[in-house]
Amino acid sequence: MKTPSASILTPAAIVASALLLTACGSMDKSQLQFNPMSVPESVRVPAGNKIAWETTTAGGKITYECRDKANMPGQTEWVFVGPQADLMDRSGKKVGTYYGPPATWEALDGSKITATQLAVAPAGEGNLPYQLVKANPAMGSGAMSGVTYVQRVALKGGVAPAMACTAGNKGQRQIVMYQADYIFWK
Repeated sequence: MKTPSASILTPAAIVASALLLTACGSMDKSQLQFNPMSVPESVRVPAGNKIAWETTTAGGKITYECRDKANMPGQTEWVFVGPQADLMDRSGKKVGTYYGPPATWEALDGSKITATQLAVAPAGEGNLPYQLVKANPAMGSGAMSGVTYVQRVALKGGVAPAMACTAGNKGQRQIVMYQADYIFWK
């Protein structure tokens, strides 16, 4: 036999649980979806394209090398050599890699793209800039097939080393850590 208090509490608990799950579900969604209007206009994707894939690079690396400045004898500078990063989906599962040169995004299914830079915009001191690139036709079939643009957003770090680049350390390489989200459009 049911007691009166048990029958009253059960529906209340169900309603409270449903409201809590609904609230949590909508919080998670808003935190995980990229807002195309959150980036400077110069690096926005043209109308008519839709987000196909969102990835993040929690521990990306960029290699720089101390070299002579082009057409400036006796002067040196840190030169970008290339990136190396795992691409993770929003749940933290590895879905591909990013490496170069040339800048290449490769899905675990073997499909990959290279791209041509169209625009950059400042993303704050000490951070790589926002970037918009136009994808070249995909190599292989899979996740990268049909990708038209890639945006680099949500940037942390990645700029040339703070250490001085001089004639004394010419040829030395330094690895700088960075974080970014790569948004793939079709």
